[in-house]
Amino acid sequence: MSTYMAKKETVERKWYVIDAANKPLGKTAAAVANILNGKHRPEYTPHVDCGEYVIVVNAEKAILTGKKLDQKFYYRHSGYIGGLKATNYRTLMAEKPELAMKLAVKGMLPKNSIGDKSLTRLRVYRGANHNNEAQQPVNYEF
Repeated sequence: MSTYMAKKETVERKWYVIDAANKPLGKTAAAVANILNGKHRPEYTPHVDCGEYVIVVNAEKAILTGKKLDQKFYYRHSGYIGGLKATNYRTLMAEKPELAMKLAVKGMLPKNSIGDKSLTRLRVYRGANHNNEAQQPVNYEF
């Protein structure tokens, strides 16, 4: 008996909707990363991109446990000397909750071309509405 290896051409991708309301940001991001990577599928193959599309709604209602809202920071650098910018997560979640969710998922994906391609299949929305009804997404509970 031989081991099944998925091929890029034969992978059929589905669309899933995950509601992040009142769920921890990290747990939601971990579930999203597993789906984007394709690890929830029985035919998962590490060297083939066999992940699905994911729509995350209610990103602004995701919660951070403990003191993370005040103690955790999002850093970015302009490239110039002294160009380090820091934003705490209280401000980030108030202004750009989509970015916070996307960064959490990005950190959990592989650091290679498959991870880069997987991140393009992620759609994050602040509220409960999304504009991907034409793809007939299925609700995903984790």
